Amino acid sequence: MRKKIFKGKILSLSVYKLSLGGRKVTREVIEHPGAAAMLAIENGKLLLVKQHRFPHGFVLEIPAGTLNKGESPQKCAFRELKEETGYEAKKMTPLVKYYPSIGYNTEVIHCFAASGIKKVSGLELDEDEIISVVKIDFSKVLKMILSGKIADSKTICAVLTYAMKKKIYV
Repeated sequence: MRKKIFKGKILSLSVYKLSLGGRKVTREVIEHPGAAAMLAIENGKLLLVKQHRFPHGFVLEIPAGTLNKGESPQKCAFRELKEETGYEAKKMTPLVKYYPSIGYNTEVIHCFAASGIKKVSGLELDEDEIISVVKIDFSKVLKMILSGKIADSKTICAVLTYAMKKKIYV
């Protein structure tokens, strides 16, 4: 049995009562449509966004966004890259897919590697987004992850997966 107890702009919260292994259990689940994130590199520099993420303040992360209803992760990746950085990509290649909070959240994040990127416009931000674009050498980003200066999970997962696939080490 499911009882929705909250519905917000991008997520909802439901309480499930179910039987597992003959035992009655209750699970509180955050329901989220999922997201797409893009790793975009131009001349050895990673395109990051410096974004305000309440309650943590400003963080460095790869461009990303929530999937619209019926939107594929790849289409979302193309859209968000352009909106948050002003860049377009010729191609998006799947990099890694993961669940950031698997125990209580349905969100899945699809990370892509963008190729053939080109600056085509200014930023097209949502009303509540405070974002600037930052370009940092890929090797420096790896060091920032290892030192804890970058703590965003989608950025860590995408950058480390890409580094392993390309055999890039610090």
